[in-house]
Amino acid sequence: MSRVGKKPIQIPQNVKVSIQGKHIAVEGPKGKLGMDCHPRMEVLIEDGKVVVKRPTNQPQDRSLHGLTRSLIQNMIIGVVDGYSKELEIEGVGFRAQLKGKSLSMALGFSHPIEYAIPSGINLEVPKPERVIVRGIDKYLVGKVASEIRNFFEPEPYKGKGIHYTGEVIRRKQGKTVG
Repeated sequence: MSRVGKKPIQIPQNVKVSIQGKHIAVEGPKGKLGMDCHPRMEVLIEDGKVVVKRPTNQPQDRSLHGLTRSLIQNMIIGVVDGYSKELEIEGVGFRAQLKGKSLSMALGFSHPIEYAIPSGINLEVPKPERVIVRGIDKYLVGKVASEIRNFFEPEPYKGKGIHYTGEVIRRKQGKTVG
């Protein structure tokens, strides 16, 4: 059995989980999320816990077993606590600011970069050099943070660019005269 897949998921008091066929819906204090489960996986609610079962021991079923359980767990955590990623912007003159439903970033190009904020995501800019991405969908939060980071990935010589808070940028030594 999959070590991840066989663990039941405890449903918190303020969360409502419903299963209709292969669609799983989770509703909590921060919002609603839903997903369609793989047809081979069986999802049940037993004694206030979500249990995922697989039909066979084939490699595909084993991998889907743990994946399905993790996705449901992430939905429950998202509607209770939510997810966030912090980005830092380094570079002279590099800054970000919110303009309505978009994020405007000055990253040393001839024009500012405008990023349209998708629905379900909240962006905060407490300082011009820091962007916080918040939301209830773990996948969407990571995707938006990655898209923002890809506008100017950190370069290894001076460290300029956008990086995650706590991310270690491997630095290179510049050219030496000698």
